[in-house]
Amino acid sequence: MSEAQAPRLLIVDGHAYAYRSFHAIRELSSPSGSPTNAIYGFLKAIGKMRAQLSPSHLVVIWDGGLAAERIAAHPEYKAQRPPMPDSLDQQIDGIKGWLQDAGFASLCHQGVEADDWIGALARRASLEMPVVIASADKDFMQLVSPRIGLLNPNDKTEKIWTSAEVVAKTGVKPEQIADWLSLIGDSVDNIPGVPGVGPKTATDLLLRFGTVEQLYARLSEVKSDRIRASLEGAAGAVRRNQQLIRLQDEPWLAALNELAPRSPDAAKLRQLYRDWGFKSMLAQLLDRVHVQETLL
Repeated sequence: MSEAQAPRLLIVDGHAYAYRSFHAIRELSSPSGSPTNAIYGFLKAIGKMRAQLSPSHLVVIWDGGLAAERIAAHPEYKAQRPPMPDSLDQQIDGIKGWLQDAGFASLCHQGVEADDWIGALARRASLEMPVVIASADKDFMQLVSPRIGLLNPNDKTEKIWTSAEVVAKTGVKPEQIADWLSLIGDSVDNIPGVPGVGPKTATDLLLRFGTVEQLYARLSEVKSDRIRASLEGAAGAVRRNQQLIRLQDEPWLAALNELAPRSPDAAKLRQLYRDWGFKSMLAQLLDRVHVQETLL
């Protein structure tokens, strides 16, 4: 089996790429006037990633809501996030419909956060094949291993992140990321960190003590009176943050054979591209169909 044909699972963070596409392309609409900017950007992103990675398996995972356990632990968790813009919300079903017609797996479960499902699936699938997670979410750095890579769309080099890139970005190893984020907090998820402890200080502490558990067990060894007092006062919040940030091992997995792309429905795709006014995609589809018919 050639390198291009080697088994590899690509897991795409659905809502993250939908939002990214929505903001990257400001105005685009179908002949009927419906917004299509997020749809177009999403389809192009999937095509680019497939061309780059040649995955044998591909799945897009969507948020199904906030985890009840996290809300119970921290009622303000992600509470600051504005609702999805109406013009983006109108396009999500279109993206999911395209995934279905194109033969790609698309998964969502009520009450299950995409991060947890992605993490659980990546860990299990990595036992059988290499995995690449496509997302800019820093929480996924905790999953990076010799079998799990990260494709960060914010990295213009387009390289697959390994532990070396995680260390270069944060100063700590992937297995320390959850503790690192627990100390500095995460404004995107509305998780406050330890007052006065920023990324550099958190890195220095973890390089010395290794883990949050060891840090608090040896708190008297922290030289700065100010940092030591701040850590002591935030001990409960840091423990809570660990629970919020560590990805849960969700049971809603999918059999790997269900994540291999199926044959696309050319007729349905043709209609979608016409409805959306995607002329170049329609032309490419018609060319592929013509070649396949010629070979029959």
